[in-house]
Amino acid sequence: MSKRYFTPKLFMFLKDLAENNDREWFKAHQDEYEEHVREPALEFINDFAEPLGKISSHFVVDSRKVGGSLFRIQRDTRFSKDKTPYKVNTGMQFRHRAGKDVHAPGFYVHLQPGGCYMGVGLWRPETQVAYVIRRHIDENQTVWKRASRGKRFTDVFEIDGDTLKRPPKGFDEGHPLIEDLKRKDFIGSARLTQRSITSDTFIDEFADNCKRSVPFMKLLCDAIGIPF
Repeated sequence: MSKRYFTPKLFMFLKDLAENNDREWFKAHQDEYEEHVREPALEFINDFAEPLGKISSHFVVDSRKVGGSLFRIQRDTRFSKDKTPYKVNTGMQFRHRAGKDVHAPGFYVHLQPGGCYMGVGLWRPETQVAYVIRRHIDENQTVWKRASRGKRFTDVFEIDGDTLKRPPKGFDEGHPLIEDLKRKDFIGSARLTQRSITSDTFIDEFADNCKRSVPFMKLLCDAIGIPF
């Protein structure tokens, strides 16, 4: 599918927002946000329904302005020392239908000047869910190694996220996969360039990367008992 969604103006807006992160400035430039950030993102989300449906029918594509696959630009500052009102990135997530929030298996894309990437997997599951995943990895070591270390996956992704400092309960330091079992996040991340994001082939590149993650995503879904 040859179609250009994002232009350098998206990154220019986010850069300006980072330098002028206050409500008065945003209100004065909201038309630019709508034109260069939100509307292109919603169009990308809407058009990604077809390629994602060919990968799996269990992930949600929701192009609503609020409450859908596009994250809000407003920050939740209630429990943060940083009171700046706006995020300086654009985030889109296509999460599993069984999930109620960001802590569910999903595909993610993050657009930010100097820091664009995509992610796949399950970010920061609850402690009990993390143990279920660890047990599944332990019981399916060969499948996990193929999913997380196979060339088709590692040509694009690297396993990322936070880890425990000590082995989780029930696992010994000498376990052959102890570094995987220490993980708090079960995600793969891939750096993206502004050049690729602003090209007319980005949606195809993103879809291809999602396809590469299928064994990894399937293992995580199997681990927590949901269909892929």
